[in-house]
Amino acid sequence: MEKILECVPNFSEGRNLDTVEKIVDSFRGKDGVKLLDYQTDKDHNRMVVTVVGEPEALKKTVIEAVGTAVRLIDMRTHQGQHPRMGAVDVIPFIPIRNLSMADAVDVSKQVAKKVAGKYALPVFLYAEAAIHPERYNLANIRKGEFEKMAEKIRRPAWKPDFGDAEIHPTAGVTAIGARMPLVAFNVNLDTDNLNIADQIAKRVRHTGGGLRYCKGIGIELKDRGLVQVSMNMTDFTKTALYRAMELIRIEAGRHGVNVVGSEIVGLVPMEALIDSAAYYLGLEDFSMEQVLEARIME
Repeated sequence: MEKILECVPNFSEGRNLDTVEKIVDSFRGKDGVKLLDYQTDKDHNRMVVTVVGEPEALKKTVIEAVGTAVRLIDMRTHQGQHPRMGAVDVIPFIPIRNLSMADAVDVSKQVAKKVAGKYALPVFLYAEAAIHPERYNLANIRKGEFEKMAEKIRRPAWKPDFGDAEIHPTAGVTAIGARMPLVAFNVNLDTDNLNIADQIAKRVRHTGGGLRYCKGIGIELKDRGLVQVSMNMTDFTKTALYRAMELIRIEAGRHGVNVVGSEIVGLVPMEALIDSAAYYLGLEDFSMEQVLEARIME
């Protein structure tokens, strides 16, 4: 592929595997597109897909996947720990090779216009594609979630960027935009007290006075009897994963609980993991040029 664009759509389904597979089939076996990964989470009731491709081919497959999700997912019965506002909750485009952020923004707007018209799905533009400053932050758009979105988008300040000011009755609304790579990083605690995870998330995330490029919420993992600090690290080059981990350890200690594990959702840039590995190993003057795989890929 001469030009590579990445897309990481999040779908509000992580339990019905038949629905999951039908959505993912939209990305399989398509010329100019490569499905890299898809992960489901029953507690979040969510699926994250990672796919790359040439811009035109990728646009077509994403639009097809949206149509499948709109047809199969009914938000009126959806329940899960992760905040959500639609069957296709968010669709970010990320420039990877021979494409600028402006190119990614242009693709995001084209897809937004198409899915709004084709599926009667209201769309908000966010991140680098945002037209309104208050919509840059996805959390501002998602506030109120599916249950309160019907009333929200009737307000003049929250008129969708594409589509009518009326939610799709079963698929809700969608946010589409462009951004740089982020890391979905979750840390698990040895307690079932969700209030503790909420308090820690509040102290770790930027809006609570924590790490600049960190968003976080508390999540309950009922099947495991644990809670989780679920984070999006929006710029791992400026806020490293190990900083989030260590700050969570400190805050967890105040509540008498411990970190028992962590997870990455979807794919992660090698540099993000190497940075944390170098920190925990105490490596001096280490650089990515010393990573065998990085040199081979040059």
